[in-house]
Amino acid sequence: MVAPNWLGDAVMSLPAVADLRRACPDATIAVAARPSIAPLFSLTRGLDDVIVLPRGGPVSLERFETAILFPNSFHSALLAARGGVRERWGFRTDWRGLLLTRAIDRPPAMHQIDYYQRLTTALGFPAGPATPRIDVSDDVRAAGRRALLAAGWDGLSPLAAVAPGAAYGSAKRWPATAFADLIAGLAEDGVTSVITGSAADQPVAREVLRNVGARAHVIDLVERTDIPGLAGVLAHCRTLIANDSGALHLAAALGVKVAAVFGPTDDRLTAPRPADADQKAAIVTNETWCRPCGLRECPLDHACMRGVAAAGVLAAARRIL
Repeated sequence: MVAPNWLGDAVMSLPAVADLRRACPDATIAVAARPSIAPLFSLTRGLDDVIVLPRGGPVSLERFETAILFPNSFHSALLAARGGVRERWGFRTDWRGLLLTRAIDRPPAMHQIDYYQRLTTALGFPAGPATPRIDVSDDVRAAGRRALLAAGWDGLSPLAAVAPGAAYGSAKRWPATAFADLIAGLAEDGVTSVITGSAADQPVAREVLRNVGARAHVIDLVERTDIPGLAGVLAHCRTLIANDSGALHLAAALGVKVAAVFGPTDDRLTAPRPADADQKAAIVTNETWCRPCGLRECPLDHACMRGVAAAGVLAAARRIL
């Protein structure tokens, strides 16, 4: 199967992946994924292989009989066709119908987890639980502890992870000043914040840290973990506070309690579903006339995010800590 292109989407595809394994216990199941996403699947049970897709180049997939395409793109269908896969199954989207050997009509808007499972059920694979779940190994957990200790954790104080970035665009980002006020509020409760993110998140992370100043001790792990490393770190945190982002969905799948600020994206379609059925994600929004717009950059005043007060997010985090 060809994986989604973004971490959050890839996590939300995991229930459909589990359905495939459950229905085909003896089959060889592999996932082809972008280099940035492939490490996620090293944490996933039920896969026989992870194929890292080369950047811009062809890939040989001839040893596989069928490719199930989770992305909606024309490119993913072309990749499978050029790779030599005889059967190519996916939603009939992006003018790729002629490249598919089984084309499924795209359903109406629904939660992204249900969307991926709609594809696999339409292809004949019964749906199981619609909640992503990732169980970290002892080795991954131990590596996360070592990273935290090396970055300044005392090994005792409770931890809250904070992820101020968002890959889709600046419209999804809660202001850095608000994240800083949140971190200061957590410090008043005796909670140490761990700021996480990729290289692309460095600018906003630096801005958050500048605004925190001397108000709180922050463990800085931005650009210091890959996906398994982040999973190991999150396994030691009581909660994650984030924008609508890949880190948010990863944490929820790990069973970490999450609080999220949603603005331009629709939480009805992409809110995380915690692995623990007894938990609920704390979603904080500011309902403006223009939300959810789905835009990468806000052409107006960004009121959907700027209107979310740090006090409100801090209260939500306190409820789930």
